[in-house]
Amino acid sequence: MKFRNRHTAILLMLTFIMPLVVFTQHYEKEHKTLNFKPLENKIQSWVDSGYYNGASIIIANDKQILYNNYFGSYKPETVVFIASAGKWLAAAAIARLVDQGKLNWNDKVKKWLPEFTDSKGEATLAQLFSHTSGYPDYQPANKPVDMYQTLQESVKHIVSLPADTLPGTTFKYGGLGMNVAGRMAEVATGKKWETIFQEQIAIPLSMQSTRFTPVDSSGGHAPMLGGGARSTLQDYMNFLSMIFHKGMFEGKRILSEAAIDFMEADQVKEAVVLKDDLVRKVRHEVRTDIYGLGEWREEVDEAGNATLISSPLWAGAYPWIDRRTNVYGFFLTHIVQFKNGFNSFLASPAIVNDVRNAIEENKYDKISKNRKR
Repeated sequence: MKFRNRHTAILLMLTFIMPLVVFTQHYEKEHKTLNFKPLENKIQSWVDSGYYNGASIIIANDKQILYNNYFGSYKPETVVFIASAGKWLAAAAIARLVDQGKLNWNDKVKKWLPEFTDSKGEATLAQLFSHTSGYPDYQPANKPVDMYQTLQESVKHIVSLPADTLPGTTFKYGGLGMNVAGRMAEVATGKKWETIFQEQIAIPLSMQSTRFTPVDSSGGHAPMLGGGARSTLQDYMNFLSMIFHKGMFEGKRILSEAAIDFMEADQVKEAVVLKDDLVRKVRHEVRTDIYGLGEWREEVDEAGNATLISSPLWAGAYPWIDRRTNVYGFFLTHIVQFKNGFNSFLASPAIVNDVRNAIEENKYDKISKNRKR
């Protein structure tokens, strides 16, 4: 394009280019002013108190990373046992098989594992991932937690355990039923669980350091779907990015929007919820629609849609997606000392409040500055 004179060219530049530069600078400045110092001080105090050897955290919105930091001994390459945060990963792997038509959330256990002839065989795949299957939450205290050599061997032992309740009647947080779901996936695909997870979730999401392993390190090799995953900060953040963006990751569809919606929907339904659930303790809300598939529905809107979802673990790590503020993040750590009454499972969800405060504080400052103008 040729301009009549230099003056015209300069005017065009000022008209079209300068507003873009100003917008970009304003956007960057806006997020640089977010005050995460209270959150930083809180995490550092946990490390200084000896609860954790180290920790790391990353927070993002739909455009950029808002905060990323490492504490104590933790580095970007640090691999951590993430326990119950693996429930979310396992549910997503199953959801992808459902998307592919290899499984259905309404499939009963007995369809794929006919050896389950009692009420446990009537539980559905969705109930196994929503703690409403009626299965015992964990292995009996006098039995090994996870010393089996294969998932098939682990599930073979679960067949002989008595059911706690009938499917769909009680919400009881645990992870034993998820191993049965993993075995259903193995039978449906003819592949081992770790292969399924790698092919369906880890490889597509570039989660190079994430694996499912036994909870107990005494010689077993069977994966524990409800509590045996290990991951890094960035690996899990890739997963959260996919969930946050409704199944998309780096321009590729990993899960359908329908799958994401179903995972986030109320899967407790008519089941009775015990009084010691996470939502009651952390968000001080008495509800029954507290769990989806592998994830807690910590907060919901008036229509019942989940606005704050998470998958925390007893050891302190906390992944979350806050659709109210359009922010998601992952706090990675693992407790080394229980002392002074510190409860890592209940402490980490408070991180959401610190992030919300930083965002609200920034909005208030912007309004105040605009009024002064």
